Amino acid sequence: MMDNLHSISRDDTYMILAYDQGFEHGPTDFDDSNVDPYYVFDIARHGKYTAIACQPGIAEKYWHGDYKDTPLLVKLNGKTKLQSGDPVSKQHCSVRRAQELGASAVGYTIYLGSDHQQTMFQEFGNIVERAHEMGLAAVCWMYPRGSNIEDELATDNIAYGARIAHELGADIVKVKDNGDQPGMHWAVRNAAQTDLVVAGGSKTDQETFFHNVERAANFGASGIAVGRNIWQSDKPLKLTAGVRRILFDDMQAEEIVDVMT
Repeated sequence: MMDNLHSISRDDTYMILAYDQGFEHGPTDFDDSNVDPYYVFDIARHGKYTAIACQPGIAEKYWHGDYKDTPLLVKLNGKTKLQSGDPVSKQHCSVRRAQELGASAVGYTIYLGSDHQQTMFQEFGNIVERAHEMGLAAVCWMYPRGSNIEDELATDNIAYGARIAHELGADIVKVKDNGDQPGMHWAVRNAAQTDLVVAGGSKTDQETFFHNVERAANFGASGIAVGRNIWQSDKPLKLTAGVRRILFDDMQAEEIVDVMT
C-alpha cells in the first residue's frame, strides 16, 4: 500500500471533499459562494477533510499556504456534460505534473460498459504504474455508464466495477451507493484490498445524507468522497462535523440529526 495512501486518510478512513464538478457539470452546480475555490478550500481546511479532490488548474492556483494542510488529490481526466454518445474521459494531466503540484494522490474516472472502456482501462493502468513509481496513491472513479449498461446502480455492475478497479491496481475505488446494503457489502468484498469509498452524489436533505453516510460505514466502505452535499449547503462545516462523528466516532445518524435540529 502506498505511503501517500495514509496521508489522505485518518485511521484508515477517508473523508474526501470533491470539487471537480465544475468540469463535469458546469456552472449550474455553483452559487455566488461556492463558485469561488477559496470558499471550498476553506471548508476542506476547517472541516479537517483527509483530502480535497480537484482538477490541476484549481490545484495550481488555489492550493497554497494554509490550504496545504489538506492533502491534495488531483484528477487527471474529466469530461463535460456536452458530449454525446458513449462516455469517454481521457487523460489531460500527467502524473508528473500532479506530483509537482504537491499531490499525494491522483484520480481518474472510468466508465465501465462504455464502448470506450478499453481506452480508459489502458490509460488508468499506465497511471497506476507511474503513480506507484512516484509514491502516489491511485484513485479510480468507477461509474458503470454507456450503451452496454442498462442500470448504472445495479449491484452486479457496481461490484464488477469495484473488482476491475482492484485488478487494475487502484488503491481506492469510488463508486455510487445504490442503497442495497448487502449488495454494497458485496462490492466491498469484490474490491478486496482496494479501499472502497462512496460518492456523495447530488444534494439531498441532511437527514437522508447522514443516513447515507451511516449506511456506507455499516456495509464496510472505507469512507466517502462528498462535494455538493457539503459546499451547496448553507451550513457546510456543521454538516461536516456530523459526517466526522459518524465516520470517526461511530455515532448514529439519528443522534446527529437530533443534535442538529
